[in-house]
Formats: sequence, C-alpha cells, structure tokens
Amino acid sequence: MLRVSLGYGDYMFGIGMPELIVILVVALIIIGPKKLPDLAKSLGKGLAEFRRATDDVKESLNVDQIKNEVDDFKDSVLYGKKDHETKSNDRKAENTIQDTKDEDSE
Repeated sequence: MLRVSLGYGDYMFGIGMPELIVILVVALIIIGPKKLPDLAKSLGKGLAEFRRATDDVKESLNVDQIKNEVDDFKDSVLYGKKDHETKSNDRKAENTIQDTKDEDSE
C-alpha cells in the first residue's frame, strides 16, 4: 500500500506530495501514457513477490524465535534470572497465594 503525506509532517522516503507529482509527470512524459499502467502493474507484482520472498526468508530463519532467545539471554545477563526460573517463581508465588486463600476459607 502506498501512503503519501499531504502535509509537511511525515514523508515517504523523504518525498513529499509535490516531489511525488513531479516524478509521476516526468514518468508519464518519458514512458508515455500507453505503457505507464503496464509498468505500474509489473512494478506492483514485483514488489509483492519481493515481500513474499522476504517473509519466507524470515520464517525459514525463525527470526522471532531468535529474537526471543536473545531477549532471554539479555535478561539473564542483566538480571541474573532465566526466563524459566522467573516462570517457576511466578508459579510458586501463585501456589502460595492459593494455599493461603484455602487456609483462610477453612
């Protein structure tokens, strides 16, 4: 999806609306009105295929899993706890609270 800012705030790749219009006019003059739609269509297909290819590479490399492992390692280095130790401690605390509630209700 192509998003272009109409104001002076955010720009796409540093290109504002006036610059984008100039680029489109120059492309229309150079390429011609008959071939411009075909060029835009092939460019869109190429970008979609590139996006699919990069998504496939990300999935094959398990980027999210690696990121989680790095975050766990960082936490263990910074705080001295590992993720499974934290979860274990959380479960122990929950069990203690539940035992206390059970004793109070009796």
